[in-house]
Amino acid sequence: MSLEKLIINQFRNISSANLTFNSKINLITGANGSGKTSLLEAIYFLGLGRSFRTRLSNRVINYEHKEFTLYGEINNQNVNIPIGLQKSKSGESILKINGQQSKKLANLTQYFPLQLITPESYTLLSGSPKNRRAFLDWGVFYHDPLFYHNWARIKRLLKQRNAALKQCRTYNELQVWDNELCLLSDEISAQRQSYFDLLIPLINSTIADFLPDFSITSKFFCGWDKNNKSLQDYLTDNFNRDKQLGYTTAGPQKADIRFKINGLPVADVLSRGQLKLFVYALRLAQGLFLSSANNKQCVFLIDDFSSELDPAKQQILAKHITNSDAQLFISVIEKNNCDTLFGSERTVFHVEHGKITVE
Repeated sequence: MSLEKLIINQFRNISSANLTFNSKINLITGANGSGKTSLLEAIYFLGLGRSFRTRLSNRVINYEHKEFTLYGEINNQNVNIPIGLQKSKSGESILKINGQQSKKLANLTQYFPLQLITPESYTLLSGSPKNRRAFLDWGVFYHDPLFYHNWARIKRLLKQRNAALKQCRTYNELQVWDNELCLLSDEISAQRQSYFDLLIPLINSTIADFLPDFSITSKFFCGWDKNNKSLQDYLTDNFNRDKQLGYTTAGPQKADIRFKINGLPVADVLSRGQLKLFVYALRLAQGLFLSSANNKQCVFLIDDFSSELDPAKQQILAKHITNSDAQLFISVIEKNNCDTLFGSERTVFHVEHGKITVE
């Protein structure tokens, strides 16, 4: 699976671009502020229907225009799938997949599996559990076709339950939501655990190459202590606390992956550069698993490849990502050592003031 073609109109500082990509390695060069990250952001937007830099879609539209348009062609097992996306400052979205109009941006995800790594990616490990849940759920989404439906239903139930918490007087008034919530929570936790157990060997083998000096343990936490009591008991016992806080404090919405070194969270032990390597290992493991278990190729977007990595670590990382057989989009400020890292079989795009040329 690869992105073969991309047409961009009025996205950030890229007024217009018509690009054909290498199915393997695409290097994006240019000075800071030239538009390298905007090109990666456009690809990300085409794949997920949102930005990784802002929650406000109208901010990515060129300030002189009312809308942006993206058109891409994805090669999936030698079949081209055209995707078109237009967003306006008024909030309107038009999405077409394979010539058919689609109302759900979530439909994009199944066609174009993306993994993003930026200089801020270390927050996957140092930030809130929400980041690690998103990492885990990305993989479960592609591995288990029932996951998306279950998780969407759970989110609706939690929204209804949290609204009811602010009005109800006794726990019995919540029972109508909690019966289904507990059933789905057990199911989705089993889906997450199953995927995590399959992924761990790949994570461990990749981390061993990236961070050989550390012994790292990994554990999935489902969102409540199953060994202590059932989710139903937690929901019952926590009723007064949940009502006071206005939200549900136990359940799959609190799931996490806990990575530790000698009993301490990895974020308390590793440097930012080491955390970034750890994130690379996690993302690469997911891409390898997707390829081996689901016969789908992942596309990697890597912004500022060399940030906080010494030459030796850059070499290790380059070896792994080029051996992954995934399509790569990698931004670098200078391409001085790119031949050594990535070889000569790649396409180089130079970005300057939003204009993109092929070198």
